[in-house]
Amino acid sequence: MTQITSHILDTSIGKPAAGVAISLMQQNGDAWLELGKGVTNDDGRVGDFIGSDTVLAAGVYKLNFMLSDYYKKLNTDSFYPYAEVVFQISGDGQHYHVPLLLNPFGYSTYRGS
Repeated sequence: MTQITSHILDTSIGKPAAGVAISLMQQNGDAWLELGKGVTNDDGRVGDFIGSDTVLAAGVYKLNFMLSDYYKKLNTDSFYPYAEVVFQISGDGQHYHVPLLLNPFGYSTYRGS
């Protein structure tokens, strides 16, 4: 199993958000290093950003969800062109699932399983 996964549910339509680009980044001092990226599938999921054999070091990471193109495809106005979710991991190889609950004017997230 890959270490970091994500999915997006568009709560305004009650469906997964397909076709959203997501980047995984690692904090390196004041800069961010992109480690991998993916696009949500028809179920709104990205199941692999970095490969299943990679174990990430302890540190601060973020997922950058690019939302503007998704809402353009839906012909829907939205407030957030992107959302960044910053989190820290312990470096012990455990799985981290970072979901995004989304609507055109808000979002929330949590650590999933």
